[in-house]
Amino acid sequence: MKKILIAILIAAIIAILFISLSKKEKMITVYTQNYAQKPLPLQLHHLQDPQCAMVVESKIYSTQVAARDGRTWVFDDIGCMVLWLEKQKFESPPKLWVHTIDSDEWIEADKAYYHLGEHTPMHHGFGAYKEKKEGYLSYDEVKEMVRRGEDLTNPLIRKKVIEK
Repeated sequence: MKKILIAILIAAIIAILFISLSKKEKMITVYTQNYAQKPLPLQLHHLQDPQCAMVVESKIYSTQVAARDGRTWVFDDIGCMVLWLEKQKFESPPKLWVHTIDSDEWIEADKAYYHLGEHTPMHHGFGAYKEKKEGYLSYDEVKEMVRRGEDLTNPLIRKKVIEK
């Protein structure tokens, strides 16, 4: 009986800590009312990536998924977005936005070009660019590579890319 009481007390303390931290930080996991499905200005340090649960600290490698119902999610790394989308069901395809490094703007994910070898928050390693250069990848190629684990989270791929 004493062990059960201690376990309940510990669980209650942990729950209180999480609740107080979430209220204090005012973390956002999803925006609402974005019926235009446009990229939204980010509230850095107050956004939580729904895939990896990390706080979005920079717009540089961030992405957004804007659903027709007005909900928008923000990710700190395109790899997180790809993995999260694998588990989602949408009535109509959402708009996918990436922040480009070269033009410092939001463009649709399938209109960007990707360079593998970037130091991204979750180490997938893909940076989005507006202008295509030799060796850059399409969004469809990035999706397949992330799904297959052929990104910088894979030590063999990381070694191969870094050695270039």
